[in-house]
Amino acid sequence: MSKQLARVDTLFLHESGDDYRVVVEREGERIFTGFLELKETTAGPRPARLRIVEGSSESRRSPDEFVELARRANRIRISEQTSQYGRDELREMLDGYQLDAKVVRTCRLCAKEGYYSPITAETAIQTETEKICPDCAREELDRQLAYHGSITGTARERLDSLLFEVQDLERILNLLKGDLDPELTKFDEISPTVEDVDPVRVDSLSLHPGIQNKIEERFDTLLPVQSLAVENGATQGEDQLVVSATATGKTLIGEMAGLDRVLNNEGKMLFLVPLVALANQKYHEFQERYGDIADITLRVGASRINDSGQQFDPSADIIVGTYEGVDHALRTGRNLGNVGTVVIDEVHTLGEGERGHRLDGLISRLKYYCREKSSGDTQWIYLSATVGNPGTLAAALEATLIEFEERPVPIERHVTFLDGQEKIDVENKLVRRAFDQKSSKGYRGQTIIFTNSRRRCHEISRRLEYSSAPYHAGLDNKRRGRVESQFADQELAAVVTTAALAAGVDFPASQVIFDSLAMGIEWLSVQEFHQMLGRAGRPDYHDKGTVYLLVEPDGAYHGSQEMTEDEVSFKLLKGEMEPVQTRYDESAAVEETLANVTVGGNRAKQLNESMVGEIPTKHALGKLLEYDFIDGLEPTPLGRAVTSHFLSPGDAFALLDGIRTGESPYDLVARMERRDREE
Repeated sequence: MSKQLARVDTLFLHESGDDYRVVVEREGERIFTGFLELKETTAGPRPARLRIVEGSSESRRSPDEFVELARRANRIRISEQTSQYGRDELREMLDGYQLDAKVVRTCRLCAKEGYYSPITAETAIQTETEKICPDCAREELDRQLAYHGSITGTARERLDSLLFEVQDLERILNLLKGDLDPELTKFDEISPTVEDVDPVRVDSLSLHPGIQNKIEERFDTLLPVQSLAVENGATQGEDQLVVSATATGKTLIGEMAGLDRVLNNEGKMLFLVPLVALANQKYHEFQERYGDIADITLRVGASRINDSGQQFDPSADIIVGTYEGVDHALRTGRNLGNVGTVVIDEVHTLGEGERGHRLDGLISRLKYYCREKSSGDTQWIYLSATVGNPGTLAAALEATLIEFEERPVPIERHVTFLDGQEKIDVENKLVRRAFDQKSSKGYRGQTIIFTNSRRRCHEISRRLEYSSAPYHAGLDNKRRGRVESQFADQELAAVVTTAALAAGVDFPASQVIFDSLAMGIEWLSVQEFHQMLGRAGRPDYHDKGTVYLLVEPDGAYHGSQEMTEDEVSFKLLKGEMEPVQTRYDESAAVEETLANVTVGGNRAKQLNESMVGEIPTKHALGKLLEYDFIDGLEPTPLGRAVTSHFLSPGDAFALLDGIRTGESPYDLVARMERRDREE
């Protein structure tokens, strides 16, 4: 021991029962730990025995060795947690050897384990009963996290950062139990931005009186993005890609351009959206606004089993439809008449899996149809709130980019971690809190809750205390319309909808809650996430928007999901908008090439080359010949059946194999419908 005592930086003493724990450190490293017993003498308290701890055993040392140890120490420290009696006893003992000691605040948990961990006002972490060091606070946080599932990566960094920022372990642990402490849950705030755009007066538009009067009844001036579009030729036939945040007025740009052309006999308008629910909503809006000046019809997707194609009027002035609904008309040779304007809403869908290549193909086929069948130059207007590469996409679509980055109201984004069982209770608190408050404009706060399945929509809605309703693609038009009206009239505190229907939800909500960060069994993309959170806060209703991510540590919704919900949450919050790119695997290339052959015949190669994504045309044609889907550059009867029902080659062969083995084709088709149905 004498060699160990050559130099001692710190001798630390901490009361432990009737004895005192001794910790010896040199250059920040613990040399050894032990226990000191004192005895009362006529000269005062003196060392009676020193026990050195060595692993699981102890060795006894002479009390003189403690005195030698104390004399060699650069500093002697006594823990603040030592009782006043103990402090006095130690100081009296040390005074007998002309040694000084200072009482310091230390971590009791470390001292109990034989470590010297001084803490300061800057480093101490408050617990329910005492202050401890950061390392012990981390260990306690880890133990609590084990009950909720492990948190990794950025999410863990977030909790550590909060722990050291607020220096209160209980507040962090309460966060894991669904506490809504705004100082802790707030991740950031997206500030409002206002671009300096001179508004265009509506009475200066010189549109056809039918649409001119309609717009003058509603507005005196156009909103900034509308003004930019008009100044760049939106009402003069210019093709445009309009990229602007949700609720900035993009839709009216297409309405103005399309209705003006309709009423001037320059061709009908097609207004195309990705989802049936959104098509229904737009159809009813158009009927209400423009039904007295134009004929409006609806064309939505077809069932694989039955599609009469007779439920829409192709001669109508305005066709509101889904991408697949209008594409089906093209694939089956329907005459859409003279098309003057095509509005593609949610054009960022070009970058989304299966829908992406189908929209890419639709645009190419529809442009071919318009060149062949329409009398004049068809105007194309593409709308989106979320495009990561707007310049590149505008060039690919051969359109003028109208980009407007204004965010009318600020959006606060909050994150809280909790067990999946606790999510609905927290949603209930958030919905109540929002609805009980009014904005400066006199509107109650209302909430959209996004989740990943229809079943979950109903479960959440049933358990909310305030009035709410589920809203998803499985509801009929009448019921969805009733929900929309009730929400608009502030009769509902919340709607609970699927992430899959995010693009179709158009409610003036002040708050968006993410019950899940998945769409079905797939995690949300950054685009989808921004599309959804952008629903929070409307300038005419609210002072700000609020977004809550309810994150289950280590949570996942399907075995195929490699990441966990806590990892995904910060990927979405910190992620940049992905570029919109349409990618083709062999199946997608074969499907779109077959559709292009069906519509364009020997011009299929030209249609392929005009698409945003790159298609290996030669390889795809070879596969079509191999599959007996085409004969030369004409579809075979099998090929026509496959393309008219939007079947991939795998789906087609599954049906054929099922029929050959005697399986009911209706059972096969029903199974495919269930698999592909929106969650």
